[in-house]
Amino acid sequence: MDAPTMLQVTRHGDDGHVVEVALDRPASMNAVSTDFSREITATMTALSADEDVRAVVVTSTSPRAFCVGADLKERNGFSDAQMMDHRLVTRKAYRAVLDLPMPAVAAVEGFALGGGMEIALSCDLVVAGTEATVGLPEVGVGVVPGGGGTQLVTRRVGWSRAASMIFTGRRMTAKEAHRLGVLDELVEAGTARDRALEIAAQIAGNSPVAVRNAKRAMRLGMGVDLAAGLEIEDGAWRATAFSGDRKEGVAAFAEKRAPRWPGR
Repeated sequence: MDAPTMLQVTRHGDDGHVVEVALDRPASMNAVSTDFSREITATMTALSADEDVRAVVVTSTSPRAFCVGADLKERNGFSDAQMMDHRLVTRKAYRAVLDLPMPAVAAVEGFALGGGMEIALSCDLVVAGTEATVGLPEVGVGVVPGGGGTQLVTRRVGWSRAASMIFTGRRMTAKEAHRLGVLDELVEAGTARDRALEIAAQIAGNSPVAVRNAKRAMRLGMGVDLAAGLEIEDGAWRATAFSGDRKEGVAAFAEKRAPRWPGR
């Protein structure tokens, strides 16, 4: 018998270019276990290889929580060797979200704590309902954020705001997190998923070649100086300008019609 799935994957729209990945361990409020991490990695890896996917939305089936972070009940019985094995598995999961070549939008309702917040931060945009609670509380249980939190939140909000968030391990309301820049968009409670799907549909209407190359240039350019970043951008421009998408985009504009992107 196959193991029960912990993710619900749904394609949206007539063309299926928007894919929703819903975290689905409601009994544990989507706590990140070893098996859950493996499923996240496998799912995101498959989506990365699918050229028909233009945007991914990460949601939760539970209104109580996007994800509460690590499965501490599972970790409680680990030896040091098991803890290291678990680390290798979970790190791949967060990286699989971060490395999606197409834009990803997280829709946060309820709690997004620790590794759950890091799943959201690994997406390109984070939409949250006004009643959400977020934070990186890892220092309170004797570890540091290990799913990219120390790097991703610092890049979002700067050193001092990230330091306040991580060193205290405090929980924040969605309103405070939005004000600090941790969250990108704040919407009425219960509507984050709808808004994230709306954003994803707008993204999916654009050239998939252009969007993927823009994301790649932005990500690669973050770690280099301006001159090197401009060279990365030029490479992205060249890869896009001589694609079928550019030819179709110009033709559609001239003919005053919606483009039919070849996506190659």
